[in-house]
Amino acid sequence: MLEGVRFAYGQEAILQALSASRLVTAQTKTGKLVRKREGSAMSYRFVRDRKGWRVFASVEARPVLLRTIRLAGAIGVDINEDHLALAETDRFGNLVGIRRIGLNLYGKGEEQAKAVIGDACREIARACTESGKPFVIERLDLRKRKAELESVDSVLARSLSSFAYAKAISMLKATSFRAGVEVIEVDPAYTSVIGAVNYARRHGIGSHQGAAYAVARRGLGLSERPSVREAIVPTRNGGHVTFALSARNRTKHVWSFWAGVRNRLKAAHAAHARSGGNQKPPAPLSPKARALGATRTLPAKPRHANRRQHCSADALDDLPWQGNGCLWF
Repeated sequence: MLEGVRFAYGQEAILQALSASRLVTAQTKTGKLVRKREGSAMSYRFVRDRKGWRVFASVEARPVLLRTIRLAGAIGVDINEDHLALAETDRFGNLVGIRRIGLNLYGKGEEQAKAVIGDACREIARACTESGKPFVIERLDLRKRKAELESVDSVLARSLSSFAYAKAISMLKATSFRAGVEVIEVDPAYTSVIGAVNYARRHGIGSHQGAAYAVARRGLGLSERPSVREAIVPTRNGGHVTFALSARNRTKHVWSFWAGVRNRLKAAHAAHARSGGNQKPPAPLSPKARALGATRTLPAKPRHANRRQHCSADALDDLPWQGNGCLWF
């Protein structure tokens, strides 16, 4: 019997598990009487290191009452090597807001990286509980995630760490479980391509925020049909690549269409890099493209409704730069 043992973390959970369990006497097949503990499962592990002995106790996690509902909308999360991109929608799938949480893991040790990722996960769980919305995340498939990201941002695709990706997903699930936030997992197929082509220019957001928006809409089961006929996708240096989309074969699944778009987008980025476009200042958009993309939906978030603000195409001529969007306030 060890007296006065107190755990630095989880002391209350251990006490609750001990109070919920009880010792009972049972008879085996051979007629021998044994005493065993029933109720909440617990396990102990004793570890000896240079400082002495340490005791690790594990208890069964109790379910927490959900504080989120899908009818309120969703918050999509797009995991990248250096940041987490968030996109919030209402129940109809309209974009309400975007956010970027930095993950500065360069030069950090394993424990330091865990701390950085943990802080970001707690921030996301807090946003979900305050809005009452579940968050949507891609299933853990690093190979597929890198393949999708390669067509949009090859640099980030090569630097995406399996440690950061897996640790972020596991911590997001654990933090959400403790906070009572529902976690919706979706297939990561073509989310980066859909976000870059369908939503980036349309809403004046980055490709990664567009991917998070596509993840959130997929979690709500909304349409993924193409919304444009000509793709205008931003590049790393602030420019853009443009190519026409082929007609969709409606007898096939929509993902077969996005598979072809991914190949064309990857080829467009490769041609842009070979021509030295990544080293040049961004070229201005054509008047036709500027007119199509001049209306920008600025996500506003009042208490009971979603307002949208717009700017006219003529306003772009008065700006000191060849704009692809309105100013954000």
